[in-house]
Amino acid sequence: MRAYIALVKWRNQLLALFCLLAFAGLGVLYFQHWVIRKPFGIILFIGEGLAPGRLAPTRAYAGGAGGHLSLDSMTHLALLTNSSKDFAAPDQAAAATALATGVRVTNRVIAINGDGKPITSIVELARENRRATGLVTDVKVTDATNAAFYAHPVDPNDVDSIAAEFVDGGKIDIAMGGGAAQFLPSAKGGERQDGRDLLLELRRNGFDIVRTRAELEAIPAWRRPKLFGAFSNIELAFANQMEERSQQPSLSDMVRRAIELLQYNAGGYLLVVDAGLMRKAAEENNGERTLSETVELDRAVSVARRYAGQRSTIVVCGDAAIGGLSLNGFPFRKDSGIALLGLNSAGQPWITWATGPNGTKSYGAAKIPGKLNGNQSNQLKAEQIEPAAFYAKPALGTVEDVVAFGSGSFATNFSHRSNSCCALQPLDKIAPAWQAERGRDGSQFYFTFTQHSRVGRLNKEAIS
Repeated sequence: MRAYIALVKWRNQLLALFCLLAFAGLGVLYFQHWVIRKPFGIILFIGEGLAPGRLAPTRAYAGGAGGHLSLDSMTHLALLTNSSKDFAAPDQAAAATALATGVRVTNRVIAINGDGKPITSIVELARENRRATGLVTDVKVTDATNAAFYAHPVDPNDVDSIAAEFVDGGKIDIAMGGGAAQFLPSAKGGERQDGRDLLLELRRNGFDIVRTRAELEAIPAWRRPKLFGAFSNIELAFANQMEERSQQPSLSDMVRRAIELLQYNAGGYLLVVDAGLMRKAAEENNGERTLSETVELDRAVSVARRYAGQRSTIVVCGDAAIGGLSLNGFPFRKDSGIALLGLNSAGQPWITWATGPNGTKSYGAAKIPGKLNGNQSNQLKAEQIEPAAFYAKPALGTVEDVVAFGSGSFATNFSHRSNSCCALQPLDKIAPAWQAERGRDGSQFYFTFTQHSRVGRLNKEAIS
């Protein structure tokens, strides 16, 4: 009898163990195939001026035509249509608003709708869902591309109010870049006319203020960060400005430190990275700086992929094409760097532009400095080594699609369709959003990355 009771107990224990393992297996299967696994880190890179035509010259400049960029190894690629609500070519403000909010607006508008009401950005949505937030840029923190993620100014040129909204809104946990003058009163070497010392206010709010690369590296990663890095009163230095750059962190340095500091948050994080020096260099018709800053973006993406880990989603996209850079002629396959600058052996320029300050002709109100009534003065150079078709200062935007790359954990949420599409529909509430096409209930937001006719779908719950 006792043996029978022991046998029954042993059988029941085995049955209970079997049921436990079965339920555990079903749970794992359900999680893997039906539950949307949210990425821990979401990193959005914005390459200002990153159009498809920029990739091949950058690849050649970095290591020859046979070289590879980190962007080339990202698993998904798309083209983005980026017209604003009123123009075929968006300006910086409208392009940034589309990226930050998923809503198409008119030019000269930052994150407000036609009624003047604020449009929710992905940074604000991330805060609502308890994600830590970060903003990294190599230009001014108050530039339009960055402001679209945290501010809603009535006047997009009112940088004083944009800087004040950054401090008063408290939407960003970590911010690094330039533009310190907008945060300091004129009495302390800044440009603010209202007397507010916003850096002092940030310090009183618990932020660490760092001004050099050494100070940035000294911030410990083991505590909850509140950090503001102001490394220049204006934009950061270009990569080839060695003396000015000596005390400033590179874009890669800032991205690495931001990821290290943001990963403390158990609920994940959203990091926005703006490579704005690419735009500034293109507007000045400076081919070397334009290509070298695009290489800097590529290096920063490589660092992010290494430090963010497999559970993160990384999206890299352009905002609006600028200037119309072309690398011309027949450079050798292995030519790179300075070999692609200046004139070729036939005396022809390697790099040319569509518009910009190197223009050799002017139209309308724009007049070339040194020219009077269309006549060349002795002060104007006889030839430009990077000529533009016509003069404009700065170089004009062009009507052109921009490019986007994606990699990371969101790829597991893809659904397949038979057709191939080359337009990035919105990663609304999570990444670039240009052509808003929501489901009937408004609950789903679609994007399409082309990879052998693969079309992806990502629910907005990925950020929550």
